[in-house]
Amino acid sequence: MLKLSRLTDYAAVVMAQIARHPDQPQAAAELAEAVQLPHPTVSKTLKMLVKAGLLESRRGAQGGYSLAQPASQITASDIISAIEGPVAMTECSQAGGDCDLAATCGVADNWQRVSLAIRTLLDSVTLAHLADTSPIKLPVQLPIQSVSLADEA
Repeated sequence: MLKLSRLTDYAAVVMAQIARHPDQPQAAAELAEAVQLPHPTVSKTLKMLVKAGLLESRRGAQGGYSLAQPASQITASDIISAIEGPVAMTECSQAGGDCDLAATCGVADNWQRVSLAIRTLLDSVTLAHLADTSPIKLPVQLPIQSVSLADEA
């Protein structure tokens, strides 16, 4: 099964909570309580998101965590990459990927197209979409046959 880790799911939940209150920095303890997750898990997630440049952290009485940029400019792909690393279906699908079978496997080009289509979709979903409680309208069909790969350009 292809799925995101719990930590990535929690990161999206925490980011969405912060996005719903963008003018008010939030402490880790407040966030943990609001999203009903253990404080150590939220703290670990927040540190990873700060390191990735998605959140800013301020100390002091008026301190807390806030978005580093507007929710409309942070993508689902950004959140996933902050926790999981690059979004790719296979080793050869990511930039600088190293695969011993790339020359003979016969499927690398198609896996790269699938990975690119998934990244394109994840790039089109913003934190603002995730934070909104109404359903996201996604494209019914992705045009992976028309995706051009770096090697083809």
